[in-house]
Amino acid sequence: MTDERQQLINDAGALGVQLSDQQAARALQLLDELLVWNRSYNLTAITARDAMIRGHLLDSLSVHGELAGNRIADVGTGAGFPGLPLALASPQRAFTLIDSVAKKIRFVTHAARKLQLANVTPLQARVETLTPPDCFDTVIARAYAALPDLLASVAGLCGPATRVLALKGRYPADEIAQLPPGWRLQQSRPITIPGLAAERHILRLVPQAL
Repeated sequence: MTDERQQLINDAGALGVQLSDQQAARALQLLDELLVWNRSYNLTAITARDAMIRGHLLDSLSVHGELAGNRIADVGTGAGFPGLPLALASPQRAFTLIDSVAKKIRFVTHAARKLQLANVTPLQARVETLTPPDCFDTVIARAYAALPDLLASVAGLCGPATRVLALKGRYPADEIAQLPPGWRLQQSRPITIPGLAAERHILRLVPQAL
């Protein structure tokens, strides 16, 4: 096992995520694929290897313990974060990764095939136009939009028991004060990403009735 892979396993473990050697290897392979595609398609501004591990893989995995149910939507997934690392860590769950930008969904499709992630469905669409027949159990958004705009955008994906997980930097007190009717903040917690000094929070939003 390489030192890089062992470090990823250790750091993921510090976040409460148990990765096997194979899962860690595939997660690092995801970064290899991203770097290759990034030369042509400009998918990420983070290109230093260590920064990618912290800012893409570990930051994505930090929300793993908050997932509920089996049907997960990642809205504004970009190059597949947090959805692809979470799909690697939770093969029993089904992930739909949504973005309106074609080149990003092409990469997600390629990466899911390369990593043999049968539990990933890439979807090119504007999330606010979607009304799937079955609601998602969990909707995740990382750096997608202010909370009021996020909740308005994902309304068609949500049912009475859906939880929305927003990955934020600083605690967004002003956004929380403007939550739309029918939603409430159930929990907020700061998280520490190993090796990353930046402030991080995970916010769990649920329908008012829950």
